[in-house]
Amino acid sequence: MSAIHENKLFYLSIGGNDEDWGIVVTTVGSQSIPPRTHYPPVQHPDSHIFTPEKGRIFNEYQLVYIIKGCGWFSSQSVKKKQRVTAGTMILLFPGEWHSYEPDTSTGWNEYWVGFRGLHIDNRVKNGFFSKEEPLHNIGVSSSIVDLYEDIIRIAKKEKAGYQQMISSIVLSILGSVYYKNKNRQYTDTYIVDKINEARDAIKNNIESTLSQEDIAKKLGLGYSWYRRMFKEYTGVSPAQYQLQQKLMRAKELLTTTNKNISEIAYSLHFESVCQFSTFFKKKEGITPSEFRKRAH
Repeated sequence: MSAIHENKLFYLSIGGNDEDWGIVVTTVGSQSIPPRTHYPPVQHPDSHIFTPEKGRIFNEYQLVYIIKGCGWFSSQSVKKKQRVTAGTMILLFPGEWHSYEPDTSTGWNEYWVGFRGLHIDNRVKNGFFSKEEPLHNIGVSSSIVDLYEDIIRIAKKEKAGYQQMISSIVLSILGSVYYKNKNRQYTDTYIVDKINEARDAIKNNIESTLSQEDIAKKLGLGYSWYRRMFKEYTGVSPAQYQLQQKLMRAKELLTTTNKNISEIAYSLHFESVCQFSTFFKKKEGITPSEFRKRAH
């Protein structure tokens, strides 16, 4: 899986309304750098000319995935040289000086894909990725390598709509990087197990009066620790997660049973039908009655 049998390099055309999709792919490729050879070995256009000594600045993002060997990376925001090993994903940012190269004793195998657009701009703006943390040690993943190979295969044919297809694959790679990073933070299986137990308890008791304090006590946890770790791991508080589950259960009851709105509201322990309807409309944009009519 770590072998690249043929160096590939594509700079891609962008059609009339491709930019409207929210993300476009500018380049994709792969190359194998044997030990003690010049880097980079392939010819790039002026906008991508690169020497490790001088570095470069892009007007796009790139995801560079090292799957074999090791080397070094530095950037405007990460001035001290960082060690890069197999399984590292490097995210390069537009307008950010950077430089990287393989160790001459090992060489390396790399995949890359360049892209730009509002979708990735918004993810950076909202803090999902940052220039200060461009290196992501996600491990060598055959599924991510397959995604790069899919982009290369589709880009080579340039069929109608290929930009929309390959740019969506780039978003899938970004999602995988984010997912692996988030879960790598939680190597303590005790925390993960307790949060999963809590989620099961919330789901299984959605029509009961069991409180979040009761759940924490049942799991042998202090409530403050439980609430903090739950939000840190899931992104929402236990109370918000419980409301999400209540909404899902309400939608299920509205579409699969003949229970009236009052029965559903009280079975989910809302204080009143009015409170339930207000909550439902705020989340769904329509009332429970309207939701039921549309569903049928």
